[in-house]
Amino acid sequence: MRQIILDTETTGIDPRDGHRLIEIGAVEMVNRRLTGNRYHQYINPERKIEAEAVGVHGITNERVAEEPVFAEVADAFWAFIEGAELVIHNAPFDVGFIDHELGRLNTRRGEPRLGPVADHCRILDTLTLARDKHPGQRNSLDALCKRYEIDNGHRVLHGALLDAEILADVYLAMTGGQTLLSLDASATSQGRAGEPQGLAIRRLSLSPGQLRVVPPDEAELAAHRAKLERIRDAAGECRWDAHPGLPVGEPSP
Repeated sequence: MRQIILDTETTGIDPRDGHRLIEIGAVEMVNRRLTGNRYHQYINPERKIEAEAVGVHGITNERVAEEPVFAEVADAFWAFIEGAELVIHNAPFDVGFIDHELGRLNTRRGEPRLGPVADHCRILDTLTLARDKHPGQRNSLDALCKRYEIDNGHRVLHGALLDAEILADVYLAMTGGQTLLSLDASATSQGRAGEPQGLAIRRLSLSPGQLRVVPPDEAELAAHRAKLERIRDAAGECRWDAHPGLPVGEPSP
């Protein structure tokens, strides 16, 4: 599954008051793995940025004066997001601004038309997800970073690309299930001394709060017992199975 974790910065709060996009940042994730592909663009909004907004993101009128206008970057941006699932914190805000920009562009261009976003992309709002998981608690991006122990010390001001990168970590932490590593002959190459060079990763889909317990099979138990034998031979004692009356490899009570 292709997902785009996305954030924007704007000249103000409401596009209906004439406010515009000034920065878009987005990172690509495929099958829950960041690919390294990203989209980042500052935009000349063709209007003044409100002082309150500058206080949030630090982007000044001078900073974007020489940047392209949205019409010049719209096609490249649309090509990056179209068909993906968009992961956005407080999605109605960002999607509202993107749709507003696309609507202005379509009015000027006529055909072909771009958007609306929801007609071409699935949208996952991580703010709604966080409120469902943590009702009654603060669920800002900073609060979620603290809750999930994600380092955001470098986030002094808001920034679209930085916030998208942080949100990717938060999203994975909020939705992560148990990950199993297994040696798969089709995905494993042999290195020197027959050591595996690659691991095939199998992710289990679990409900929130559900823990999947995977018991060892007979081969794993045999390998475990052999390891304990080697420890005993080297050290003279193995505390993991030293309890009298227990078979080798069984833990002491």
